[in-house]
Amino acid sequence: MDLLDFVVERREQIAFQAFQHVSLVVQCVLLATVLGVALGVLCHRRPWARGLASGVSSVGLTLPALALIALVYGATRDGITSAVVAVTFYALLVVWRNAVVGLGGVDGQLLEAAQGIGMGRVRRLVRVQLPLAWPVVLSGVRVATQMTMGIAAIAAFVTGPGLGGLIFTGLARLGGAGALESALTGTLLVVALALVLDLLLVLLGRLTTPRGIRA
Repeated sequence: MDLLDFVVERREQIAFQAFQHVSLVVQCVLLATVLGVALGVLCHRRPWARGLASGVSSVGLTLPALALIALVYGATRDGITSAVVAVTFYALLVVWRNAVVGLGGVDGQLLEAAQGIGMGRVRRLVRVQLPLAWPVVLSGVRVATQMTMGIAAIAAFVTGPGLGGLIFTGLARLGGAGALESALTGTLLVVALALVLDLLLVLLGRLTTPRGIRA
């Protein structure tokens, strides 16, 4: 059996697992973006909070994904919950750090000018700070998306959803019929879908970044 035959014979199952994988990553990264930006807004004005964000992100990203997934699964006995917690956790660390950096990098003179024309704190945040910080935040979202595409695959270790099932099934049966094709299909699709999502985020950046600060 070659790779093409394997994919054709199991196309419905593979398509469903690919949909699960993308859905998991997109929803978790979206949640992480909302939480990360909110935490960034709370932290960027305080030096100790900026240090906390950097420290927590650095330490958290060293935590092996498999260990975190196994710990959550041990507490919940639910593969989907374990996958959601792990993907959201790692995405949040990246987006939070970038949000703090992006908001902290906004020119103070611009904020003073905005205040001078009567903008309150909320309007300055919405009309000035967030738009100017958005390219840095979006960069974090892109990194988080690429990283969590692989982490989502690891969740199959505890029966989580997505393409990891194909990879782990193939590796477990390596040497058997269709095992190599299963592992290759899952791996190649994870890479391909990660590239597609990154392209979509690049397009999103072109549409949402103020024209005056586009690279």
